[in-house]
Amino acid sequence: MLQQNNTTDFSLESQIEWWKAIVYSINDGVLVIDHEGIVRLINPEYTQITGVTPDIIGKPLKEYRPGAQLTETLIDRKCKVGVYRKTEDREYMVDMAPIIVNNRIIGAVSVCKSLTEVHKLSQELKKKGEKLEQLEKRMNSLYQAKYTFEDIIGKNGGLREVVYVAEKVSESELPILVTGESGTGKELFAQAIHNKSNRFNRAFIPVNCAAIPSSLLESELFGYGEGAFTNAKKGGKIGLFEMANNGTIFLDEIGDMSYDLQAKLLRVLQEKKIRRIGETSEREIDVRIIAATHRDLEQLVNKNRFREDLFYRLNVISLHIPPLRDRKEDIPDIVQFLLQSTEMNLLQNKFSLSYTIEKQTMNLLQMYEWPGNVRELKNVMDYATCMAEGTVIKTDHLSEIITKKSVPLIESGESPLNQTLQEAMEAAERNFIQDTIKRFGHDIDEKKKAAKVLGISLATLYNKLKRHKLHF
Repeated sequence: MLQQNNTTDFSLESQIEWWKAIVYSINDGVLVIDHEGIVRLINPEYTQITGVTPDIIGKPLKEYRPGAQLTETLIDRKCKVGVYRKTEDREYMVDMAPIIVNNRIIGAVSVCKSLTEVHKLSQELKKKGEKLEQLEKRMNSLYQAKYTFEDIIGKNGGLREVVYVAEKVSESELPILVTGESGTGKELFAQAIHNKSNRFNRAFIPVNCAAIPSSLLESELFGYGEGAFTNAKKGGKIGLFEMANNGTIFLDEIGDMSYDLQAKLLRVLQEKKIRRIGETSEREIDVRIIAATHRDLEQLVNKNRFREDLFYRLNVISLHIPPLRDRKEDIPDIVQFLLQSTEMNLLQNKFSLSYTIEKQTMNLLQMYEWPGNVRELKNVMDYATCMAEGTVIKTDHLSEIITKKSVPLIESGESPLNQTLQEAMEAAERNFIQDTIKRFGHDIDEKKKAAKVLGISLATLYNKLKRHKLHF
């Protein structure tokens, strides 16, 4: 309250006029009664909304307006919100509250808004809600996982074991670490896991930790507050973790993340909270983390380049995607899919072509070791369809690197004439695995050593033992 003093500006009369001026300037209608129900004040907006004129001042509210509920507030001491009132030609909403001083009711106040204004505010709120919903839908569509396990070629072949495990863990909330060489399809698996999880209708946010400079990655992941640094956006910026809230964030090439940032990521995993750069308060998030790398994280841990505690937090569920050279039986299916994709692109451009591939050409593709994995195979097939004069893919349509490395193997006799190339490869693989197992032994630890020497995962080794009908 204002403190009284002897100056004219703060006399009792001046204070009354000052408070009346405040009430008169309010855009809502205001009517005040004393403890006896006598009207003591109304403002022009109240007259505008209800039609009640200042003549009511000094008169009992009940006599002048028999249906008025404000006097009930003097008795029950209860506030009333959103009371609908209607007269002959007017509709409005009223809020009512008692005026209490020193635990004694000295009056009550009524604040009203015209129904037209309420409707207008309601419509504006509805429009803003619809805009927000549209923005959420747009964001979800921008960050939507499109691949499922049905899109994985090899789920019935060389990827059978890893797909089985991935499907089993999809519905859990545990972090997943996906390992494998570049081009093996780690993000494909991440998207399939997300689409089979309970978060399938929420955002899937992919982040390539190697593609974003370390100095910027923290602000991209966690966002920043207004004024956090020079040239920071007004109002700050939302981070990718917040955008992925209730969904999944895919941290690709996590082995390239800086050591300092790894500590902050560990806190997110442990506390499920993030703090924007330049802010002191934390924000709770609910995000499922799938991380991926082509690096050997255990080796990086031993070299103090990756945090051991973060490694074990991420490595709750580990999926290793075998390289294409370890599942060459899938190459024909992958090639067929890539050729069909090329056909679809051509059809969209009003061309109608149906590609086929010669057997000798397929043999060459299966002899090659594919250091670039499926990504390299796609590039080779794109090149081949571009070089083909007709619709048949021949050996001379393949890039020189493929023919240089594959043809000598066939000419050297490594593919016996009484066998197909596929049969020769299968026999060689079977004999090599058999000899390696015999050299190391048959128990689980010895098989792990054998798998390491073979350059494959233990799961892949078991898969190959089953396919070759080797019983150890």
